[in-house]
Order: sequence, then C-alpha cells, then structure tokens
Amino acid sequence: MDLPIQSVELDIPKPNLNDLRSDLDRFKEALHDAGYPADIKLPYEVLETFSNVLREQNWSCTTVIRNNEVTAILPKGTLPLGLAVDVGTTKVAAYLINMDDGSVLTRQGAMNPQVAYGEDVISRIHYANHTSGGAKILQSTLIDTLNRLVEEMCASTGNSPGSVVEAVIAGNTAMHHLVAGLPVKQLGFSPYVPAVNESLEVECARIGLKLASGAKVFLPPNIAGFVGADHVAMLLSTGAAESSKNVIALDIGTNTEISLVTKGQITCCSCASGPAFEGAHIKDGMRAAPGAVERVWIAGEDIRVRTIDDAKPVGICGSGILDAVAELLGAGALDSNGSFRPGHPLVRAVDGKREALLVPAGSSGSGQDITVTRKDINEIQLAKGAIRAGIDVLLEDAGLSADSIDEFIVAGAFGTYLDISSAIKIGMFPSLPLSRFQQVGNAAGAGAVQMLVSKRQREKAASLAVKLNYIELTTNKDFRDIFFRGLLFSIT
Repeated sequence: MDLPIQSVELDIPKPNLNDLRSDLDRFKEALHDAGYPADIKLPYEVLETFSNVLREQNWSCTTVIRNNEVTAILPKGTLPLGLAVDVGTTKVAAYLINMDDGSVLTRQGAMNPQVAYGEDVISRIHYANHTSGGAKILQSTLIDTLNRLVEEMCASTGNSPGSVVEAVIAGNTAMHHLVAGLPVKQLGFSPYVPAVNESLEVECARIGLKLASGAKVFLPPNIAGFVGADHVAMLLSTGAAESSKNVIALDIGTNTEISLVTKGQITCCSCASGPAFEGAHIKDGMRAAPGAVERVWIAGEDIRVRTIDDAKPVGICGSGILDAVAELLGAGALDSNGSFRPGHPLVRAVDGKREALLVPAGSSGSGQDITVTRKDINEIQLAKGAIRAGIDVLLEDAGLSADSIDEFIVAGAFGTYLDISSAIKIGMFPSLPLSRFQQVGNAAGAGAVQMLVSKRQREKAASLAVKLNYIELTTNKDFRDIFFRGLLFSIT
C-alpha cells in the first residue's frame, strides 16, 4: 500500500527547569530524531489541544503525519483509522478502515436523511436554492448522520472517533457539493455545470465531521452533470475503465450513472431512474428489510414469493417489484404498454381499478393484501425506461449494437439483489447471455476504500475523470424517442 498517512510512536523529553524549550520545539526534535524533516507543520486544529494532549499522554504518543503535516496526536499504541463513505441519493454506506493494513474493521449503512427534503437530486437542489439556509440544513443533516455512523462503528470495534485520521467521501455531483458546502444553484438548470470537477481535500472540522483534530477528507473528482465521484470510484474498483473489451458499467440508484468502455474510450451519462427500486412510490413498497418480498415466481395461476429473512410478508422491495412485473408480463397478465389484461386470472378489479394480488391478507404480516397496481407498473416503466435509454444512447453514440457488449457490470445495493433475468424480461437490460453480467455490489464504496488507503488510486481517479466523455441526455436529440421506446415491455 502507498498510504496517504504515516504514523510514528514518539517518546518526548519532558520539560524541566534545565530544559525550557516550548512543547512544539521538543516535539519537532523528537520527530526529527525519528527521521522526519525539521520543517514539519502542525495546523492550528492540532495546536489548539497539543500541549494538553502531550501531558495527558505523559509525553508518549502515536503521531500521524500527512504530507509533512501532523494531523493527529494519539495515545501511544493507538491504531490510526480511516473512514470511507459512499453517499447515495437515498442511502449512505460507511466503512471503518484499519489504516495500518487497509482492512475493513466494520461497515454500516443508513438512509440519507436529506430524503426528508426531497427524494431526488433536483428536488434537493430546489430546496437548497429556495429555502433560507437550505443548503446548510442539507449539509448538516447528512454530516450528523455520518458522525453517528462513525460513533457507532467505533463503539462496536472498541475505538474512538478521535482516532479516525483520514476520510474519503464519494457521491454524485449534487451530494459532493452539498457535503463540501459548495454552491448547487448552477446544478439546477441546463447545462447543469458543477462548481468544481477536480478532487478536493478539506479539513474534516470545516464541514462538521468529528474525527481527529487535523483529519482531512478527500473528495474524489466529478465528471460532469450529475455523474460524480461515486461513478469514478465504481469504475476504479471494478477495473472497467482499463478493459480492452466493450463494457457497460452502471450503478443503479435514484440517480443511475452509466459508462460505456470501448476501444480505449469511455463515454458516460446520468439518468433519473427515481426511487422506485428503493420501494418508494410503490403502493405496498418498502425498503429492503425483514418481511419485504424480494422474489416472485408465477406458474399458471400460482404465485409464490420469498421474503427477506423468510419473515411474514409486509411489503415489497425493489427486487420484488421488478420480479413481479417480469413474472406478470411473462404470464400474459400485462400487455406491452404495461396495462393489465382484463379477464386474465391473475388480474382483479378493486374499486374499478385493476391490480394483481401477490399475497392475500391472511398470509401477510400486516393483515392487508399485498398487491401490484397499474401505478406501480408505471413507476417501474419510468425507471427501467430511463436506464435503458441511457444504455441505448451510449451504444448509438459509439455505433455499437447491444449484442456487441462483452461485459455488463451492475453495481449498487439494488444491483446486488435484482434478478438479471427479470431485468432482461422487462427490457431494462438488453438480452445478453447471463454469463456476460457481473453483479459487483457497492463498487462505489469499494472504490472509496481504495482511495482512502492509496495515493496511487487517488491519482488514477484524477486521470480517469478527465478521460471520460459525458453525454447530457436532456439535450441529446435522440433521447426522447429512445426513452419512450424504452417504456414499452416489448424490447429485448
């Protein structure tokens, strides 16, 4: 590893009447004796508590150094830790890392609390721009959640947040800007220009992260539009950008980013796939939790479901609604427009509206029927239509057909659990052999971890970001037609 930080254990001579040097002078001498340059710097954030800390630790300490600057003075023998975070529009994933060997000590997730102010990036940008103090509210609510996650992860591993000496946060452009406290007004209208694309290093204390006193947070580079640092992290961890094959790599979320790698070129786009795959806007939708229907099978008139943890069904999560739509389509209960076929044995009418019953009230954990409605299907059509349109625009721009894709990488929490066959059935993914698909989990989080423990990976991220060619779908002349084509269930 080529860690961005180094740690050294020091035993510092105590002051006495015959040695009246300042605390800083004797500290720097001890560092110099350990092989570090005499001009090493201590930022004010460290100096503030420097003298008290040395005395509390009886002049023995573990000193953490970053780019010729002391970022933390810890009790001797303390393990320096790192924090890697993938900030999604809907969910946050955090990783606590051993900065000696790069291993993951623990990980934890949470809902992004900004959801309370808007389900998607556009509505949050609107809130930030049209509510007094809105941007600060969005920043502080998210930072509060990150601080809580750090406290909980440290407590579960017997550590202290004060021993977290370095952080990396990756997210789409809007999440990146809101975390960093950068203006987002210009992201709210065409041409959706970021305030900054290159990577940033910010003092954690400046944005409210309660880590080691001098800890820094590295924010990887953005691309353009809403394709941000999380997509760079995903491409980095999967190695897709270095492939000599034709590769589609996408990270499914409320905002789905897609890249096409071909002949050494990388082209990317971002599509608003919405929160339906998180269970939002679905009548009986819920997040992936115990009791959520995650798999659906239909044979004739028989419907079987599987729930998370095999608990009694209480709702349906993203992978479940995707399966349900695919199975209803395969059973002939839906037409290519997504409408229920009247008279089909799986279709019933309630209050004049057609729906399909997945779990009757007597078998559910809620005591209520769990159904799929026409509105639910429409939400899935919009989501899958946006994703398929993004894929097809990239392919058409490169002059490639879908069957020329050699590898199809599916990232993201939802991407881990979806059934690829179901995604193909409804036309969200092109009809390719299943062997060409790879489900890689939270690759953005994995990329954030890689950048946390490696300066070389940070440099690769910077060079990768400038290589990507971005297509803005909202101004693409073919996008509208391709999107409406993608709403249908007839494409394969």
